[in-house]
Amino acid sequence: MELAFLLTLLVNLLAAGVQSGTVILYATIGEIFTERAGILNLGVEGMMLMGAVTAYGVAHQSGSPWLGLAAAAVVGALLALIHAFLTVTLRAD
Repeated sequence: MELAFLLTLLVNLLAAGVQSGTVILYATIGEIFTERAGILNLGVEGMMLMGAVTAYGVAHQSGSPWLGLAAAAVVGALLALIHAFLTVTLRAD
C-alpha cells in the first residue's frame, strides 16, 4: 500500500515538473533567439512575471480571462519595445 502511494506521488511530482517546466522552456527558446541576434536580455523572467500579474489583475477586475490574456500580451509587447529601444537604438547593455 505504501509503495503504491510513493509511486503515485512520484508520478504526480514528475507531471507537475513537466507542466511547470514548459513555461520556462518557452522563455528559454525566446532568449536563445535574442542571444543569437547579439542582444542580452536578462529580464525575460521579469517580463513574464509582469505579464502574469497584469493578466491576473485584469481578469480578476473584469471577470474575463480573455481580456486578462490580451492585457498580458500588451504589457509584454510594451516591455519588449522598451527593451528593444534601449538595447538596439541606445546601445545600452
